[in-house]
Amino acid sequence: MTATVPALELVDVHAGYGRIEVLHGVSFAVPSGSVFALLGANGAGKSTTLRVVSGRTRATSGCIHIAGTHVNGASPTALARAGVCSIPEGRGIFPNLTVRENLRMVTYAGGLAPREVEERAFNRFPRLSERRQQVAGTLSGGEQQMLAMSRALSTDPALLLLDEISMGLGPLIMAELYELVAKLASEGIAILIVEQFARMALAVADSAAIMAQGRIKLVGTPAVVEQELSAAYLGGAA
Repeated sequence: MTATVPALELVDVHAGYGRIEVLHGVSFAVPSGSVFALLGANGAGKSTTLRVVSGRTRATSGCIHIAGTHVNGASPTALARAGVCSIPEGRGIFPNLTVRENLRMVTYAGGLAPREVEERAFNRFPRLSERRQQVAGTLSGGEQQMLAMSRALSTDPALLLLDEISMGLGPLIMAELYELVAKLASEGIAILIVEQFARMALAVADSAAIMAQGRIKLVGTPAVVEQELSAAYLGGAA
């Protein structure tokens, strides 16, 4: 029986900034239609890992595979065409444009129909429909995150990269967004999520890893990883 090719696989990846190496041989895989939570303290290398996967930082050695294809050195644009979509920390929306204008910006790059993009976004996030003419910078933090996610999902990604989606949000909005994360995985999207609030991420994850000082210390089921978590890794945010 042929093994299923993971949506994402990192093999012994090293990367950094200038002469400073941040990732020291990172390896893990994210199967299609699953949620993989990458956990650890600030400075562990989690966001750098996402930058490498999205093409914004180049690996100095090791292998990165998207759906079995070697993509080391590929540009963010090329990776986007391959189905990789990233929502960076800080959300990456246009604060001076309305909700509708933010959604329309996606159509210019992808050749998508504006009406189709809006319908998808408003069906998934009814609250955005109520705010469609509102300037994005005046939305609540949760609504801004919804807008960022709806922009990303309009491209039908195969792999979604999420960096601290709960930042600055209240518990109810966090729970709502994580319900969506679980739903997206059930629709076949692979999701790699970096998160400080470990238990929230583990509640929807299929597998998880603890990262420290640029290395993967443990990969396992959420139950196994949760047992190993400590304040030393997550600064008490677990």
